[in-house]
Amino acid sequence: MARRPKPPAPPLTEKFNPRGEDLDTASTAEIVRRLHAEDRAAVEAVAPALREIARAADLAARALACGGRLIYAGAGTSGRLGVLDAAECPPTFGIRPSQVVAIIAGGRRALTRAVEGAEDDRRKAAAELKQLRLRARDVVCAVSASARTPYALGALEAARRAGAATVLVCNSPPPSGELADVVVLARTGPELVAGSTRLKAGTATKLILNAISTAAMVRLGKVFRGRMVDLQPRNQKLRERAERILAELTGLPIPEARELLARAGGKPKLALAMYLTGLPRTQAERKVREVPLRELASAPAGIPRARGARSRGAPRAARAGGRAPSGPRARRRSTPPASAR
Repeated sequence: MARRPKPPAPPLTEKFNPRGEDLDTASTAEIVRRLHAEDRAAVEAVAPALREIARAADLAARALACGGRLIYAGAGTSGRLGVLDAAECPPTFGIRPSQVVAIIAGGRRALTRAVEGAEDDRRKAAAELKQLRLRARDVVCAVSASARTPYALGALEAARRAGAATVLVCNSPPPSGELADVVVLARTGPELVAGSTRLKAGTATKLILNAISTAAMVRLGKVFRGRMVDLQPRNQKLRERAERILAELTGLPIPEARELLARAGGKPKLALAMYLTGLPRTQAERKVREVPLRELASAPAGIPRARGARSRGAPRAARAGGRAPSGPRARRRSTPPASAR
């Protein structure tokens, strides 16, 4: 009688965690304590993958710099985390919504409720990428805790056929080493509630996607001296943040920063360029497209490093957006790193 082939070993994320054996008999305080301990393990699991995360971020930055896109693809929790990261990039970094996008197994309905069978459709991901007109200059980042989700793997296959760069973010070693150009593996191990990858695996994945997109945006000049200078101030909180950023970086009082921001159409980076160059809006807009803020700030008419809140010693333009100050105080500036753009 022929022996039946052994079933493949389950991914690490599906294995049993002995620390959960008596979870159902523990007190609420103990349950929460154990969950917190597992969360700390999730953070530690990301550290060995930092080099791969940086490689993925560089792929994303290059794609965006040449008119391509960062496209997330996943199912369930993994897919929702990709959608979340894509949704947060435009308001935070001032990019177009079409530049960082996400597809999720089951479509929009899967954002608010489980569509369990959708993740098994390998061809659906390829069809959805085709609708997005996937191109070779894009980068597709598949997110799969198990590294085996058919929908996510189908997205990678379609991306390779299109000549696009590929990234796989996972929490269990993939069955094949040829799945993607970059594999970001955070070995979070078995979940406290076996198989519930919304726990440790989801926590680690959120950290990884944060790092990929944020590092890519920093490389693209969307961040200046630790501030999100390309944010879109579309509500009161963000308008106040934009004014505060401008005041901190220029030394202007809030009313003058508000006036300068209004003259710049609500764009903090453009307002900074106007302040640094003394140019009117149209010319400053052209200048900041050609020269990174770091270089403008390093020019003789630049501004000193802002320390925390607005520095009393920072120079002030005679008028908001007017001629930038000069002299010894204005020339006291920080030297940007060679890699800053």
